[in-house]
Amino acid sequence: MGTLTEPRHAGGYLVSEANGSRSRESVIFAAGHAVPAGAVLGRVTATGKYVPVSPAAEDGSEKAAGISHAAVDATDADAPGVITARDAEVNAAELEWPTGTTTQQIADALAELAEAGIIAR
Repeated sequence: MGTLTEPRHAGGYLVSEANGSRSRESVIFAAGHAVPAGAVLGRVTATGKYVPVSPAAEDGSEKAAGISHAAVDATDADAPGVITARDAEVNAAELEWPTGTTTQQIADALAELAEAGIIAR
């Protein structure tokens, strides 16, 4: 019998969030990425589109700006999605980071999220 791997669920990283939709924001994900739920995101300054955070970038996406609420397939084209943008508590162990992200880069990104009121527990 094969092993089944269950993907992360939409919002599975959330501990709590503000009432209504205050914590969430509808955004556009830039083409070229399959983004899992719970992925820490950066915002490309020139386009305003969201991509997985990239600490080595110099286009705005090096700064953590939110967390993908659900999986978004923007592999072939830009795609709409929802992010946690502010006022939330999240389970740090449930966040997705790009391969190779260092402990210091994660700490820096969590501090940037904290500036928006997204607190990792």
